[in-house]
Amino acid sequence: MTGKVPITARGAEMLRKELQHLKSVERPRVIQAIAEAREHGDLKENAEYHAAREQQSFIEGRIAEINGKLGNAQIIDVTTLNPGGKVVFGATVDLVDEETGKEVTYQIVGEDEADIAKGMISITSPIARALIGKEEGDIAEVQAPGGIKEYEILAVRYV
Repeated sequence: MTGKVPITARGAEMLRKELQHLKSVERPRVIQAIAEAREHGDLKENAEYHAAREQQSFIEGRIAEINGKLGNAQIIDVTTLNPGGKVVFGATVDLVDEETGKEVTYQIVGEDEADIAKGMISITSPIARALIGKEEGDIAEVQAPGGIKEYEILAVRYV
């Protein structure tokens, strides 16, 4: 499967910043730590050396993972879209729970960006799937563990 994975422009920028930090700060630091640990002699019983090598392995793995994600990313800048008021990937949606009256705001983002505490939900989540294609004033029915929940869409923004 070589399909492109959607990611917001902000999410792609965050990955690029992390990649830059790993390459310019973390990688040189761990290489230095390995060099210093080697100077202590016998590597078989050198805990600092083994810890530094393990950290190096983690950093190189994360660099490869980020490169892969950016390579497969379809970067979507929601501010340049004109979806005509419909809920699309990247949209920020204000909702009200029909049962409780509680209002919530979610932005629909890629899987790697999802953070429910920050109101960022994955495009693959049940609520995002229920919202896609709907517009202000529509009711979205979401299959939740406790049964169907209904949300009225109060506003759709592209920020």
